[in-house]
Amino acid sequence: MNKKYFLPLLLLIITLPPLSFAQTGGIENLRQTSKAFASVARQTSPSVVFIQVESSREGLAQAPFTTPFGDEWPFGDDFFRHFFGDEFPGTPRRPGPTPAPQQRPPAIGQGSGFVFASKRGLLSETSYIITNNHVVANADKIRVTFQDGREFDAKITGTDPKSDIAVIEIKAGNLPALPLGDSTKLEVGEWVVAIGNPFGLSHTLTVGVVSAKGRTSLGISDYEDFIQTDAAINPGNSGGPLVNLDGEAIGINTAIFSRSGGHMGVGFAIPINLAKSIADQLIERGEVTRGYLGVVIQPLTQELAESFNLTTHQGILIAQVTDDSPAAKAGLKAGDIVTQYQGRPVNDIGDFRNRVALTAPGKSAKVTILRDGKSRTIDIKIEKLGDQPIVAAQAPTQSTEELGLTVQTVTKELARQFNATPGQGVIVTEVKPGAIAAMAGIRPGTVILEVDRKPVNSANEFNRAVNRSKDNKRVLLLISDRGMSRYVVLQWR
Repeated sequence: MNKKYFLPLLLLIITLPPLSFAQTGGIENLRQTSKAFASVARQTSPSVVFIQVESSREGLAQAPFTTPFGDEWPFGDDFFRHFFGDEFPGTPRRPGPTPAPQQRPPAIGQGSGFVFASKRGLLSETSYIITNNHVVANADKIRVTFQDGREFDAKITGTDPKSDIAVIEIKAGNLPALPLGDSTKLEVGEWVVAIGNPFGLSHTLTVGVVSAKGRTSLGISDYEDFIQTDAAINPGNSGGPLVNLDGEAIGINTAIFSRSGGHMGVGFAIPINLAKSIADQLIERGEVTRGYLGVVIQPLTQELAESFNLTTHQGILIAQVTDDSPAAKAGLKAGDIVTQYQGRPVNDIGDFRNRVALTAPGKSAKVTILRDGKSRTIDIKIEKLGDQPIVAAQAPTQSTEELGLTVQTVTKELARQFNATPGQGVIVTEVKPGAIAAMAGIRPGTVILEVDRKPVNSANEFNRAVNRSKDNKRVLLLISDRGMSRYVVLQWR
């Protein structure tokens, strides 16, 4: 070094302030966090498997080919043909003779899973792998690959499409089972790690936090109670574990919200407590038994709460009780508001439906309701869910500026036409487009059974009841559409 630069550089180094404790401490915290993620990867990856599925039947999803460069790729299809020929995926064929029809090759699907239990028999040991139903549905052949390269043929132990859970099994022992955590103790903001095989890239680890809990009514499966996370989840991650920093599985990665088909920061995982209860039943019996209550319920919106003269909208509203169901036998009625189930508050229809479903048939459940402003607790003997109607159906309510509907008394002809009962309610024969009734989901053929909690059995009764509500500029209707009842509030200015 030139001597003329040495002294100034030395003075500069001497005068630089030392790193503060906060700076050095922050770097050390980052190192420790990094080590924690690495530790989780070492603990959990040996239990995670890559699942490849072959099927000759319809229903196995295959992702279409897309280039990584998007629509702006400048060279066009001829560029790929030059290197790969006309058989390159996604390129249209050149004009020419039509090839002879060939036998349809088996569809190939892929996903993830993890070992969570094992059972030793007289001659061999069986290891059970939990995954998503949509990963192995319609499978003719299933093959799983572990991180160390070992491969096994697997068969389906049992599937549950309603929760999107499946269990497959392999004849092998000494396989590392992933410890299961307690998803009820999970908190929003906790670090979580997703492990799987996105796009076939084996044993990929991504990191994020718990964004939300108890996500329901997403339309992904019949029984929903999802953990939302921003840990990157992509096609191929389905069925893989979502784990905490203790290396315990607290969820099963299942779905993403995406406009592009890839990760957008919103992923969903099935809580491990729910998944394990279903998986245990699949191993023991090969099927899932759910509890049945026999009610149709809807959210208790602020408008509905005000119409029922409530000061809070905690709870859910019973819109219909199925004849000869456990709810009917116990005396539940349309208009009852469920506030607690088995001593725990009820605020969400998805959570309530899951809790009823997980109640063992034959067991008594305590249901607390509000009726006419008074609270009461009723013991209901839960029965087995078969082909009965779903225990809960969400019913949206909206409001605009005018009522906009015409009704008629139910005649024998109208009853035959709309599958209604003469003398019970009135038939909606016309709905003005854009009116409040249309926005609330009322349509021609809808039966209006009550107005402001009072039965109406003729067009005149309906008109008189609505006129009595004009001062409040709000009317509460109990309607029936295709055999399903719900309450709606029509409000105008």
